[in-house]
This record gives sequence, structure tokens and C-alpha cells, in this order.
Amino acid sequence: MPRRTLLAGAAGLTAGALAPFTAARAGTSRFTTNGDHFLLDGQPLQILAGELHYPRIARADWRDRLRKLKSLGLNTLSAYVFWNAHEKAPGRYDFTGNLDLSAWLALAQEEGLHVLLRIGPYACAEWDGGALPAWVFADESVKARSLDPTYMELSGRWLKRLGQEVAHLEIDKGGPVLMTQVENEYGSFGQDRAYMEAVRDQIRSAGFDGALYTVDGASVIEKGTLPSLINGINFGTTDKAEEEFKRYAAFKPSGPRICTELWGGWFDHFGEVHSAMPAPPLLDSLTWMLDRQISVSFYMAHGGTSFGFDAGANFDRKTETYQPDISSYDYDALFDEAGRPTPKFSAVLEVMRRYLPAERFAPLPAPQKALEIPRFRLTETAAVTPLFGRPVAAPAPRTLESLGQNHGLMRYRHRFAKAAKGTLRIGEVRDYAVVSVNGRRVGVLDRRLSEREITLSVQAGDSLEILVDTMGHVNYGERIGRDQKGLIGGVALEDQSLQGWTHEGLPLDDLGGLAFRVGTVSDGPAFHRGTFEVKEAGYTFLDMRGWGKGYAWVNGHNLGRHWSVGPQRTLFVPESFLKVGVNEVIVFDLHPVLDASLAGGRAQIWDLPGQVKE
Repeated sequence: MPRRTLLAGAAGLTAGALAPFTAARAGTSRFTTNGDHFLLDGQPLQILAGELHYPRIARADWRDRLRKLKSLGLNTLSAYVFWNAHEKAPGRYDFTGNLDLSAWLALAQEEGLHVLLRIGPYACAEWDGGALPAWVFADESVKARSLDPTYMELSGRWLKRLGQEVAHLEIDKGGPVLMTQVENEYGSFGQDRAYMEAVRDQIRSAGFDGALYTVDGASVIEKGTLPSLINGINFGTTDKAEEEFKRYAAFKPSGPRICTELWGGWFDHFGEVHSAMPAPPLLDSLTWMLDRQISVSFYMAHGGTSFGFDAGANFDRKTETYQPDISSYDYDALFDEAGRPTPKFSAVLEVMRRYLPAERFAPLPAPQKALEIPRFRLTETAAVTPLFGRPVAAPAPRTLESLGQNHGLMRYRHRFAKAAKGTLRIGEVRDYAVVSVNGRRVGVLDRRLSEREITLSVQAGDSLEILVDTMGHVNYGERIGRDQKGLIGGVALEDQSLQGWTHEGLPLDDLGGLAFRVGTVSDGPAFHRGTFEVKEAGYTFLDMRGWGKGYAWVNGHNLGRHWSVGPQRTLFVPESFLKVGVNEVIVFDLHPVLDASLAGGRAQIWDLPGQVKE
């Protein structure tokens, strides 16, 4: 088909729909389909979207990132919702601050953007547990993404509460939401049509009355899709749009076509090199779809950062390897982690300009300033001990989830009644353990490397301590909901099961109990504190080279995980996390720190192919 410039209506929005939404338009718009077209108020609508994730963007930067979608000529925001971010404990909901979902969607509306709302309840997104709360699986018999009564009850309760927040923002009610997604890529997980119908019914019961859609890879669309709904497909990187839509057409010959995730980059695991995907396959697929007026959403337009404990993990079934995700969600996207346009942005913009009228492209917002912060020392140290929770005794090690903890650290203790030596064997460590006897470090065990054994020699009365640091819950594949954290499967010394354990949790949500002292040297897990000065507004990347493994906070904001295995060497600090003047930084590290110093730079530092890592 020859390339052509699209008419305003077919290209996206009519002139009226391009204007920002106002209260006067409330209830007047109608989103429908007719044959192969999406329609808005009876006019053809080509959805041109970009994916952004509100918790991965500091709230002060929300508008900036939304406006950057418009700089590409896009007319729609594609947005996941993250159940576990909003319901961290059963029945306790949070829709404030960076989790103010209705404000996020309203801001998109203010900026003249429609919304594809991806409420799941499963999200994937390289997010902890795929957004399914860890506490749902405290009882390990609960089956994720199934008709399991417990799972469905909790899912339905969540969706009903979510509906109270945002169901009124559907487009025929005056809001920006064109379509609401049912589940997510279910064909890559299962093929239970009854389950998908049940989730659809829960979404309807929650007050979402408008258009619904499903999302799957074209090769598995038969397993996960409800054909009666609008169906989108995901592909990219090295896939070809023509081949993917041929597969789709074999399943569903008619109906509006949309690529709900066009992957232009990829994510990163700890211990690997940074993913950098070439632009030509992305541009080829984009051009093929624009030639045919197919709707498309860029995944990711801007990835942002998985702050705190939000990064997920994969599990390679072939190699039985756990693959935790890094905190950066740069994704090699059109805009980098700090929101700056990348060469891919320029390449995509060049393509889009061939299809859309000039007035569709908003100017890029004025850039924020990237700050250099001279190296400074963290001169104060605090022991971990004051933050541990009340000990819980049990015959065998228990999971964090069974003890009511979703993330962070757990210290397991066992006291030996008699002398022994040999090989200590643990069923499985999830996900990284520092093993000590009487406070003296014996070694570490890394789940990524399938490490489960260590040699010990103990005397009667000796105390064995295993401090477990958790990484992301698996967010994709058959292990969703089956990645409980801690020591799994028991502990034995020379095949003698060790019975009698105490558990002390440290979720790292509140550091208020720490007692810092100047000049203290620590050879084990400890917190380190220092200050640095900022003379003007801006963002920075905190250089973590020289540190081991742990977490970092700036002015109370948890920036995420750092780990010397790479590929990420810095942690992003948004402008709004900093203040002009003195700023506080706290670093927790599991390992001895030889040089407790930090600096701030203007860019992320990556391990790239061909580089030698530390």
C-alpha cells in the first residue's frame, strides 16, 4: 500500500477532539467501533498512544511527561494500574501523592489526551509481582489469575474499590478513558475462557460501563482473548508488524486493529549488560501500521524508575534461573529515565511528521537541569538492629508473606544445642542471604546463581544468623503468585534438619529508629548517612560505584536497589526529591564499605556489551 498523509479525522482526532477536554463536554462524547475503525463521536479515530506509568514518575514531573507524548503528535496515554501499590495491606487503600490515580487521569485530560486504562488486575510491566499483592499469596495454596475463590474474591473487592476512584472517568461520562483493559496478556499464562469472562464481569460490576478490550501476543491470542471485546496485540523489538497482524487476522478477520504495545526497547536484569535495541525494526513496524491507519501505542514512551521495591523479576524456565530487574526502567525508550529525548525520539518524530499535520506536534517542554554533585563522604553509621521487628518463633523457617511482610529483609536465627560441622543446605534462598555465626560473616548465597550451600563449623550455643534480602517477586510466567520470599524448603546441617527458628522482619519502610554515630566503622550490614548541598533546582544520578548491595534514600525517598553486579551504576534522583540547600542521603549496604562516598552526575552509567564489569 503506498504511503500517504492521513486526513485529520483518520489520523487521530477531529479538530474539536484535539482541544483540551472541558466540563462543557462532559457526557457528550461517545467512543464506538464500526467495521475496521474506532469512532469518536461518529468520526474515525486512529489511536496514537504512548505508555507512561504514574508511580515510576515523580508526581511533580507528570505534566512534563504527558506533554512529551504530545510532542510526538500522540493523542492518547496508555496507563497501567498497579494493585499492589494501592493496597499494600488487605483493605488498606492509598490513592494519595504519587498514587493519586484519578489526578493522573484528570491531568491527561487537561492536556488533551485520551486514555487506555489497563486495570488488570494483573499488569506484568516488570513490576513487583506483576502488580498482584504479595499478601494475597501468604497462603501458598491461592492460585493467581484463576477462578480460585480466594483470589477472585480479593480481585473483585479491589476492582470495586478501584471503580469508585476512576470509573466515572470513562469518556461517555465526561472523562478521558476510551477503553478499559480486561486482565493482561492472559494467553501467555493460561487459556481459561471462564476466568477471563469472570474478570470481565468483575470490571463491569465495578462500574466500568464503556468499551472493554484485551491484550495478547498474536501467537497466543486464541488462548487469552475474549473475541466479543476489542482485541489488541503486543509486539516489537525484532518482530515485524505485517507478520503479527497476519496472525491476528487469522484469528479475527475484521474489527479495528491496534498494536497495544509496540516495543522499541527492553528492560534489564541485575548482572547482565544494558539492553539497547536498534531503531530500524521499530521504525519499519511503525511505518507499516501508519500506512494502513492501524492504531498503535509505544511501549515505553518513557519508562522512568521503579522506585523502592517496585521492580519485578523474571524466571527463566529453561535454565531455572531467577532474573531480578534493576531499579531503572529506562527501557531504551523514546525518552530516557530523566525524561530527555533520545535518538529514538528523533527517529520516530521524523516518521510521524510524514503522516500528521504540523499542528499535531506540541513543542517539547523546557528541559530540567542535570546537576553535577561533587563527591562527598557519608560520615555517620547506624546498626541495623534497632529496626528489626518483634521476634516470631517457629519450628521451621517461614516466608515473609506468611509473617505479614511484603518486601525488605528478614533475619532468621537458630541456636545450636551441640557442636557440629559440615555443609549447611537450604532448600532455596529468595533472594540473597548473608550467613553469619555469632555475628561473624561466613559467606553469602545468591539465588541468581542457585547458591544454597555453605560450609560451617559451630560449637554448642553458637547462633546462626541468615539475613535475607528480597528482590522483586516474579511478574511473568507460571511462577506468578508462587514466589514467596525468605528461606524456602527448610535448612539442614549435614542432612540434619535444623528445628527452632526466630524471625525478625525489617521491611525498610521506616528508618526513624536508626541511631547514627560519627566515625563508626561497620564490616557488616549497616546504614550510612551523609549530606550534600544543591545550589539550584535540577535532577541528578547518584553514583553508586564502590558500594555493594542495598538501597538508597534521598530526603526520605527510596530510590531503589543498588548492586555492584550492574548493569546500572547510578540511581536517578528527580528534581522534586531534592531541595536547594542541604540534602540528606542514607545508604543501606549488606557488605563492608571501604569508601563511603557518593557523587552526582548528569547521566546514567551503564555496563554495555564489551565492557568489563567490577
